[in-house]
Amino acid sequence: MRSIGILKVYELNLNLKLRHMPKRDPILVNSMDSSSSIAVGIWDGSTPGILKALNPHRHDHYTCMLVDAGQLEVLFDFEQLTMPAGTLFVCPPHQVHQITTALGASGYYISFEGHHMTRSAKDILDASLNETIILSLSAPEQQWFTAILDSLKNLDRINNTASKEVQQPLLSAFIAQAVICHQRKLAAGSISHSPRVISITNEFRNLVRSDYRSLKRPSAYAQRLNISVAHLNDVVKKVTGLSASALIQKEILSEAQRLLYYSRLSIKEISVQLGYKDTKYFIRLFTKKAGRSPGDYRKTLRSNPDLD
Repeated sequence: MRSIGILKVYELNLNLKLRHMPKRDPILVNSMDSSSSIAVGIWDGSTPGILKALNPHRHDHYTCMLVDAGQLEVLFDFEQLTMPAGTLFVCPPHQVHQITTALGASGYYISFEGHHMTRSAKDILDASLNETIILSLSAPEQQWFTAILDSLKNLDRINNTASKEVQQPLLSAFIAQAVICHQRKLAAGSISHSPRVISITNEFRNLVRSDYRSLKRPSAYAQRLNISVAHLNDVVKKVTGLSASALIQKEILSEAQRLLYYSRLSIKEISVQLGYKDTKYFIRLFTKKAGRSPGDYRKTLRSNPDLD
């Protein structure tokens, strides 16, 4: 009961904190604290990391959370998702999210840097346009993931240190099984693409995520990938249903929306941060894609009780 009370206090004060956030504060980025680039543990409503996650933030690493009991509600880029017990979610780097409610919730977390993932696993997880992977586990699946997380968590107690030779195989098994569960979820009605097509699409999307501030045209990415613009568009369209240009604009629009809601940067500052020196051009572009100006978009979000 105490943990729920604490959460309610944080929840009631969250909007007040946002409104009094210093004007130029960017969106908080949480970095790995562990020297091994792997962190694992248990959480409940009173865990400091969970209380900290009541504020909008993003990570520079992957984070997985297994809801073992209760119910967790999380806002992922303006989409409110409810996750009951038996849910595993994998959150990629740089997506903005915040916990809004933890009703008697508890479970496990594991955070790790991208280099711990195999290329094939990363390609499969990165292929999701929704980015966050949310899995409803069967009882045997939940038991298996819990056993792996317990094994990782108890390594310090067994060895007095977290042995990388044991950590990595356990983490690899955890990731591989999460990928299998994700693939099983997508199997019904899915269209199969060749590994090369998937690889090109994911390379393009990763380049866009890192370079969209400076590279705005598909031709620049095609040159980086050593393929023609026509081939890039064909491949990306097959996998995502969107053109290369549309995916670039989607990334820019998503980051603009995050900054308009979660930061106190001015529209001019957001324009510059997104790589547009001409603020008027950025405003026209945003208005065309979002259906309203950046200023109107920010006012609408602030007045929406579901997001405010």
